[in-house]
Amino acid sequence: MTATPSEAEVGATPAGAGGTGTGKADGGDAGSGAANGGAANGGKWGLREWGLLVSVCAAFFLDALDNIMVGIAVPPIQADLGMSTESVQWVVSSYVLGFGGFLLLGGRMADLLGRRRMFLLGVAVFAVGSLVGGLTHEGIVVIVARFVMGIGAAFTAPASLSIIITSFAEGPQRNRAVGIYTACGAVGYSTGVIVGGALTSISWRWTFLLPVVVAVIAFAGALSLVPRDPRSAARGGRFDVTGAISVTAAMLLFVYGIVEAPNAGWTSARTLGTLAAALVLLALFVVVERRAAQPLLRLGLLRNRALVGASLVAAAILGTYMSFQFIGGLYLQSLRDWSPMEMALAFLPIGLLIMTIAPRAGKLIARFGIQWMIFAGFVAYTASYLLFLRIDETSSYLWVILPSIVLIGIAFPFSFPAANVQATNGVDDSEQGLAAGVLQTGYQVGAAIVLAVVTATMAGDADKNDTAATLTGYHHGLYVVTGISVLTMVLTLVAALRASARGRTEAAASATR
Repeated sequence: MTATPSEAEVGATPAGAGGTGTGKADGGDAGSGAANGGAANGGKWGLREWGLLVSVCAAFFLDALDNIMVGIAVPPIQADLGMSTESVQWVVSSYVLGFGGFLLLGGRMADLLGRRRMFLLGVAVFAVGSLVGGLTHEGIVVIVARFVMGIGAAFTAPASLSIIITSFAEGPQRNRAVGIYTACGAVGYSTGVIVGGALTSISWRWTFLLPVVVAVIAFAGALSLVPRDPRSAARGGRFDVTGAISVTAAMLLFVYGIVEAPNAGWTSARTLGTLAAALVLLALFVVVERRAAQPLLRLGLLRNRALVGASLVAAAILGTYMSFQFIGGLYLQSLRDWSPMEMALAFLPIGLLIMTIAPRAGKLIARFGIQWMIFAGFVAYTASYLLFLRIDETSSYLWVILPSIVLIGIAFPFSFPAANVQATNGVDDSEQGLAAGVLQTGYQVGAAIVLAVVTATMAGDADKNDTAATLTGYHHGLYVVTGISVLTMVLTLVAALRASARGRTEAAASATR
């Protein structure tokens, strides 16, 4: 199973010709929440707009930073707490489980109960989990703490993006804000390895305790700078409890099944039973939502081709990149004996390029259009993965590895902001949190699925004592990554051409009126 979009699903934005998209998609007037303030009206950003953006983006930065740091801290956690190899992998997997399992619920709760309220709650939950994880002396408590942190992130991720979407007017202002949002995540990813390596050399506990400080800063900033939720959000109306329980249980089982599949076996009774149970619960959720007076997820939203297409593109983006990073990390550290710090510096250009390009993404989207930006991103991704297939036992960093790193650094700020803008354009303000949750689910579940497939593909060639077999395994994994990227590139090209053709038709029709 691969997380790639079908031709029909990578649809054009409502605007057609590749602009930012201004139409409506199964909703009322989009962007109504951005009716106030200089930024919303297309003016210059003031201190409050910048403060709101930085506070909310801190959550994305924190998620990226924490994931990378804790990944580096796994070996010392295992040694210090006496955890088995099987149990210590849940230090990472439990976070993915909590995050992926609660994303849809977190997004909808942001719409019903208030985005600011859910953002603050999520940051607080994340901080408590991180603090407990950093102070405990029990491995099982670390795992539970990471699960709680994942739940906190599942509340903050859709809330933060929907706060940005509803605070900045659709068009150049919103595109610019989303670009800066991307850059903040890049800072977290690019500095996480370096900071994580430095903190782990002191104590693995600091990889849990430092995020508490960042969370407190984000909480304080949002508390004072993010506008209060309207009273209608505080009341929330009747909550679809049955729908919430069924979809959350389904997502938890689905993510658990995918994460455990490489260990248990894709055709094992446990894997098939878990995934079957997830499908049954999803079917129950659909039945419940069709009958509910106030459904958790209005199923009509899933007929929004732009949102679904963007979510599938998101799955391909993060699925291929995380798999590339996984293979690259194994290659550099296990095969080439590079230190974690050396590997961090090797990947650092990705973050630096994203930080440079992403703040300008809004202007690029306005000039070239969403679909063409996504297509250009996947041209760069594909070229990067193809070039990385050249790795061998003695590959030069400058001539073999660095070109792939540079291309990833260009591809990410082209594709990621454009996918975010496509997913949320034209969606009514009352469903922005849910739309962000659907998009984030695409990113997280896509990463889990593609990485699981890549891992299974590589497993047959794993042999620490045979360098040639190990390299063959890396290449087989890269074939999967490259194949997904090529397919997505072709489909996004089709979508871009259709969007351009539709735009020319609409322009010609307007000229004859």
